[in-house]
Amino acid sequence: MRHAGGDDGDPAATVVRRSVSFAEAVYETAHVVEGVTARLARNIDQAAEVLQRGEIPVLVDPQTREALRLRPSVLVDAVMAKKNTGTQITDAPLVIGLGPGFTAGLDVHAVIETNRGHHLGRVIENGCAQPNTGIPGPVQGYTLERLVRAPVDGVFQACVEINRFVQAGELLGYVGDQPVRAGIAGLLRGLIREGTQVRRGLKIGDIDPRGEPEHGYTISDKARAVAGGVLEAVFYYRKQCCSTVDAYSKANES
Repeated sequence: MRHAGGDDGDPAATVVRRSVSFAEAVYETAHVVEGVTARLARNIDQAAEVLQRGEIPVLVDPQTREALRLRPSVLVDAVMAKKNTGTQITDAPLVIGLGPGFTAGLDVHAVIETNRGHHLGRVIENGCAQPNTGIPGPVQGYTLERLVRAPVDGVFQACVEINRFVQAGELLGYVGDQPVRAGIAGLLRGLIREGTQVRRGLKIGDIDPRGEPEHGYTISDKARAVAGGVLEAVFYYRKQCCSTVDAYSKANES
């Protein structure tokens, strides 16, 4: 795990869509997303053991110090902080950055577009992703209304469970003594973990107006598109690398 943090790189695991995030393993020791198991590792030795079992190791490593000791062949910065929090193009043979904040060819080898629209999931070999708009993609016409944000700085206390239906105006919890209410009706597919310290304006919940129960337990279309872009970049750069090695070997043989 490159970071267990929120949008600003905070090392606390401020995850909203907890049901489909491997970060839940930080608190639950293990977590399954669509049949894939992730397990908390305390150090790189445990991480290697988890990999040997065919599971995904989750290592809380805000500065990436432990992770880089594994000498990864591919490093994906998925912090989504809208800025580079320290990743360098020399961190691995292939370094990929998600969304704005990275420049392909400068601090990463490739950037994956994360903004919804025609180019979502596109592999960018030179330049940057589209700038952050601050507005989520529309779902049945709702954009900002879908989000639940902290009204003040403080500790979040929940009054409802994640992945249940809520009504517009329904009480979801409190930050300090300030109530947090749903802006629209729908499936509460995202809700930050109770007891988390939050800041005013931080996204702490997500409501899906489509109301499909399975959407709470499966990754989104956007996440699949971005992941597909990462996979495309890995295959493309591996092919380029192998072609270069083969050409070099043939030149030496002749």
